[in-house]
Amino acid sequence: MDKNSLERTSIIDNGENGVVISNDINKNVVHKTNSLYWDTKGNDFLKAIVLPYYGPFISEEKCQLFGDVSGKKLLEIGCGNGQSLQYQGERKASELWAVDISERQIEKATQHLKSCGITAKLICSPMEKECGIRTDYFDYVYSIYAIGWTTDLEGTFQRISSYLKKDGLFIFSWSHPIHRCVASENDIFTIKKSYFDESWYPVAVDEGELLLADRKLSTYVNALAKAGFVIEQMIEQTDEEIMQSRADNSDMAKRAKMFPVTFVIKARKL
Repeated sequence: MDKNSLERTSIIDNGENGVVISNDINKNVVHKTNSLYWDTKGNDFLKAIVLPYYGPFISEEKCQLFGDVSGKKLLEIGCGNGQSLQYQGERKASELWAVDISERQIEKATQHLKSCGITAKLICSPMEKECGIRTDYFDYVYSIYAIGWTTDLEGTFQRISSYLKKDGLFIFSWSHPIHRCVASENDIFTIKKSYFDESWYPVAVDEGELLLADRKLSTYVNALAKAGFVIEQMIEQTDEEIMQSRADNSDMAKRAKMFPVTFVIKARKL
């Protein structure tokens, strides 16, 4: 098998019986498909989750995972349109770097940060690949709803560890795997797929398509341990105050009242 292939079976999630499309997916195909979406259809979609929010109904202002970042060097994995970098810049970070797979999002982030008077070094590259980011350099590496797109979780965590100074912090959020397993119809939740299935599959979003894999929480935890991290905190509960302040009765809010829709991990490099 080619070294760029993912050794999993890909299933189309068509709401009925999954259809096997191949026994492996080339990593380059995943990168090409997802970067095309973010270069085109994904512009508005990527505005949905940026700091101070880690995901639906979880905020940095309440959790305080970063603490004081003034004078610190920060690297963002998957910067999108740059709004999370703006948040960190306004909190007086001394140096901002970021990587994103989408050329269009790098362009948008560059324009946005320039309009805010914030300087950052932005690199267009898949997060899995060596791309000139300094090692043993950063106080924080963080990722807001982007880390799950990696085609090589262990390799990505190893790279992130190399970027961080000793005792540096890695903070990331992603869709909770339970959330992806549950379907809703007429306010009734049912299990639509196995929690243990980590296959890649296509997802139709806003007339475009993404390739996605749902990893178990244990997969993230074990990959962090293998990369030399110790977990200091994990958050998966919904902030009731945020939900109440928004008077939100959406499907996402109904889900969040019943089970986790987002998880956030804060880990320290040993």
